Amino acid sequence: MRSVEDQLIKVTAAAVAPRPVRVAISEAQGLLCAEDVVTERALPGFDQAAIDGYAVRSVDVTAAGVDVRDEEGELIDLTLPVVGEVVAGSRQPIRLQPRQTVRVDTGAPMPTLADAVLPVDFTDGGRARIKVFEPVRSGDYVRRVGDDVQPGDVAVRAGTIIGAVQVGLLAAVGQDKVLVHPRPRLSVISIGGELIDIDRTPGPGQVYDVNSYALAAAARDAGADVNRVGIVSADPRRLRDVVEGQLVRSEVVVIAGAVGGWASDQVREALDGLGELEVDRVAMHPGSVQGFGRLGRDEVPTFLLPANPVSALVVFEVMVRPLIRIALGRRQPMRRIVSARTITPITSMPGRKGYLRAQLLRDEATGDYLVQPLGSSNAGSSHLLATLAEANSLIVVEPEDTDFRTGDEVQVAFLAQRG
Repeated sequence: MRSVEDQLIKVTAAAVAPRPVRVAISEAQGLLCAEDVVTERALPGFDQAAIDGYAVRSVDVTAAGVDVRDEEGELIDLTLPVVGEVVAGSRQPIRLQPRQTVRVDTGAPMPTLADAVLPVDFTDGGRARIKVFEPVRSGDYVRRVGDDVQPGDVAVRAGTIIGAVQVGLLAAVGQDKVLVHPRPRLSVISIGGELIDIDRTPGPGQVYDVNSYALAAAARDAGADVNRVGIVSADPRRLRDVVEGQLVRSEVVVIAGAVGGWASDQVREALDGLGELEVDRVAMHPGSVQGFGRLGRDEVPTFLLPANPVSALVVFEVMVRPLIRIALGRRQPMRRIVSARTITPITSMPGRKGYLRAQLLRDEATGDYLVQPLGSSNAGSSHLLATLAEANSLIVVEPEDTDFRTGDEVQVAFLAQRG
């Protein structure tokens, strides 16, 4: 049997990233930026009030809060006239004169000569005249031109995953489009004479097509743009036509139900002559029997997966997902792996790398990871989809390791986290 590591080398070597494309920033979320976005504008583009308050010259309020009294011993308040108001979005320039103030809203342009904003709490909140209780320094509560981004700065760097903050920053500097690494297009096909779609009622010997739905979802989670072809007849002529059609529109093709039994021979016949394709036994459990090759004029990576949905999903997780992540331009295509202590004993199949369904937990007292295997690790339980649905991780067991006692340390790979 071929080792998992050798099979992964073969698979990931076939990863081809689609050419970068320029898309609207509203469509760029989750994709990898393919360029350094250099801004031509300052952010903010003008001096603006950072809070609601009163724009002032800081030198006019330095005496605020100082105990100054008149000849009769009465406390003298520092007061300023309010000579106007500037709201956010105002285009009318205002010039502030000495010992005057202008009421301003957050985001409003600062009046000429004003160099600070008095928070409302520093005053009595007057409309025509204010008493000033505390001073401010020059620049206090003011967003200066270019405080955030200066012209010529790189707003978003190549290799950055574009999320909500990056989309917001691109919008803030007036960038409506951005060059990104697009999602690789992936087609999912299910074959099997026993399969029916979920909108029908199964008859004797029939089962629902789980694989095309589950694998399509897994591919979307990995970042692919997915075409779920659904059930296709294993008739060699029909299957060849469908596969050839998907090869010209996809960067990856996944065919489930294509290894083991009579289906394997029909698939081989259908795909004969389209390119290099091998069905191998890989030293892993579940999903040891799997196929991979490069088909069509563009040598599209094509996977043949087991009919068993759990086995198909595990093979997808181990083999197909890394290829998708590499095609997306991700530097770390593999899942994060942590060490965890076992809550119960674990047994794995000898001679194969095990991927055992599990719940990963945290010890509240120590912060250590704990792991609880779900279901049995024996060959007869690999079809149990419900336990995989409960799993948030996979215990990864090397081929030479078979038995772990409670409290032993094992390696655990994260799956998608629940929100």
